[in-house]
Amino acid sequence: MIFLPIACCVLFAITFLQSGLDKAFNYQGNLDWLKSHFGQSFLAPTVPVLLPVLTLFELAAGALCAIGAVQLFLDGTQVELAKWGFLLSIASLLMLFFGQRVAKDYAGAATLVPYFVAAVLGAMLLNH
Repeated sequence: MIFLPIACCVLFAITFLQSGLDKAFNYQGNLDWLKSHFGQSFLAPTVPVLLPVLTLFELAAGALCAIGAVQLFLDGTQVELAKWGFLLSIASLLMLFFGQRVAKDYAGAATLVPYFVAAVLGAMLLNH
C-alpha cells in the first residue's frame, strides 16, 4: 500500500519545509531564541554554527520528502528520494531531540518522539 509512505512524506514535507523556511526567513529571531534556550548548556557557544546546519538538514528533508511523495504517487517504484527524505528527517529529529535533552526541555523532547516514530515507519514501509 503506497498511501502510507506518501502520507508520511507529506507530513515531513510540511513539517520540515515550514520549520526550515521559518529558520531561514526569521534567522535572527531563531538565533536569539536558541541562544537563550541553550544559554546554560555546553551547546551555547555552538548555536551560531549549529543553526545553519539544522536549517539545511530540515530544508533538504522537506524538499526530498515533497519530491519523493510526488514520485511515489506517480510511480510507486521510485522510492530513493523518499528514502533520503526520511533519513534526513530522522537525522534532523535526532539533532532536535539531542538539543532539547541537553537544554533540559524534557517536554519539548517528548513532543519529537511521535515524529521520529512516523519517520522510521515511513522509511520501513519503503523497504518492504
